[in-house]
Amino acid sequence: MKVENIEDIYELTPVQKGILFHSIQGNESQLYLFQIVYNVYSPINIDAFEKSWQILVDRHTILRTGFYWEEIDNPLQVVYTEVKAPINHYDWRNLQQGEQENQLQAFIDSDRQQGFDFSQPCLMRLSLIRLADDCYQLIWTYHFIIIDGWTDSLVIKEFVQIYEALSHNQEISLASTRPYKDYINWLKQQDISKTEFFWRQALQGRQTPTSLKYIEKINQSPTHEQRYDEEKIKLSLTNTQALQSLAIQYRLTLATIFNGIWAILLSRYSRCNDVLYGCTANGRPVDLHGADSIAGIFLNTLPIYIKIDAEQPLLSWLQLLQTKLVQTRRYEYTPLTEIHGWSEVPRKLTLFESIVVMEDFSVKKFVKERGINLKIKYTKTYYKNNYPLNLVIYPDEELLVAFSYDSRRFEISTIIGILKQIEMFLYQLIANPNVLIKDLLFSTKKQQLITSILEEQLLGIELLKI
Repeated sequence: MKVENIEDIYELTPVQKGILFHSIQGNESQLYLFQIVYNVYSPINIDAFEKSWQILVDRHTILRTGFYWEEIDNPLQVVYTEVKAPINHYDWRNLQQGEQENQLQAFIDSDRQQGFDFSQPCLMRLSLIRLADDCYQLIWTYHFIIIDGWTDSLVIKEFVQIYEALSHNQEISLASTRPYKDYINWLKQQDISKTEFFWRQALQGRQTPTSLKYIEKINQSPTHEQRYDEEKIKLSLTNTQALQSLAIQYRLTLATIFNGIWAILLSRYSRCNDVLYGCTANGRPVDLHGADSIAGIFLNTLPIYIKIDAEQPLLSWLQLLQTKLVQTRRYEYTPLTEIHGWSEVPRKLTLFESIVVMEDFSVKKFVKERGINLKIKYTKTYYKNNYPLNLVIYPDEELLVAFSYDSRRFEISTIIGILKQIEMFLYQLIANPNVLIKDLLFSTKKQQLITSILEEQLLGIELLKI
C-alpha cells in the first residue's frame, strides 16, 4: 500500500462487512461476483472506450477502493488517488463462429474463477472481445462489495454519455456526484435501535424459514460442485405493455406484482398460508441529498413475512402487500444480521432461502431513447450469492423473468416449470385482476409433466420421512 497514493480511509457499511466476511472466510472466489455480458453490434472507438472508463474510475471513489482487514478488528476501505481502469482487449476475428462460441464460454468460466484480490483496487475489470469488424462481446466483471444494481445502472448510463461525447468531440456534461464516504457518514448518524420495534412486529410469529424442500431434488450430491445457472422467459411486447398498463391503472408497482407472485407460489409449494422470503431494496436514503448519484453499494436484502388469504381477491391483496413493502422500505438501511437477531428464527437457521430482485435499468432502452449510435444488447448475467433461489426481473420493452439458482438443489425442469407458472399468473392477472387467489390456475396440458414431477418429488420426500 503506497501511502502517497491514498486519498481516504474509512469504515465499511454493515452490508460490506458481511460480504467481505463471507467471501474471505468461505474462501469462495466467485461468491458475490457479478459478470455481465453484452453484445455490441457496431464499430467501437477504442480510444473513446478506454478514456470513458478511465473518467468513470477517476469520478467515483468506490471504483478506486480496496479493502484492508488483516490484523485489525474492524476492516477498512481504502480509496486510492490514481487507479488505472482495468481493460483487456482480445481479437478473435480469425476464429470460426463455433470456435468463438467455445472459446467465449471457456473465457467466461476462467474469468469468474479468477475472482478478485480485495486488497487491490479496482474490484472490477472489462474484457472487450472483437468477433467481427462490427461485432464485440463486452464482459463486465465486478464484485458486489463495491457495485450494486443501482450503481451498475448509474455507471453504464454515464459510460454511454461519456463515450458518445468523446466519439463526437463534444463536451462531457455530467451531473455532480458525491463520494461514497458521505453515505458512510449518514449511516453513522442513524439509530438502528429505533428500527427494532418495527422488525419484531413485522416478523412476529414466524420461527422457521419457508422451506423449499417440495421443489428441490430428492437426491442431492453433497460432493457436487456448487454451480449457479440461470433460466429465463421473455414476455411478449403486448403482454409487457398490458402488465404495465394494469400496474398504472391500479397504482401498483411491478415490484409489488412480482413479490405477490412469488409469495403465492411459495405458499403453494410449502403448503403454508404464510411465507417468509427476501426482497432487495435499493437502500438510497431520501434524506441524503444526491444519494442517487453516489456510486457504491446501498442495496440491502430485507425479509418479507406475509400471509396469503386464498378467499381474498388478488387485486386487493396485492394492494395490501404494496402497503407492507412501502412500510418495510422506511427501515431498509437496517442490517440483515440485526433483523435476524430480532426475529424468532434461530441464528443457526437462515432467515430465508429465496429472494426477489427487481432490476430497474435497460441499457438497450437507454441508448435507444437518447438516439445514441451504439447498438448494445444485454445478453446474460452470471452471479452467485448465499441464496439458492433468486427470482430476478429485468426491465425492457419485453420483460425478462429469470431464476438464478443453485443447480445442486434444483432440477432445470422444475425451474422452467415455475417460470411457466409465473407466466400463467401474469396472464390471469391481466385478464381478471379481481380473481380470487384460490381460483388462480398454475397448470396447463403443457405443464402436466412438470406438475407430475413436483408431485413425485413431494411423494418421495414424504416416503423418505416414513
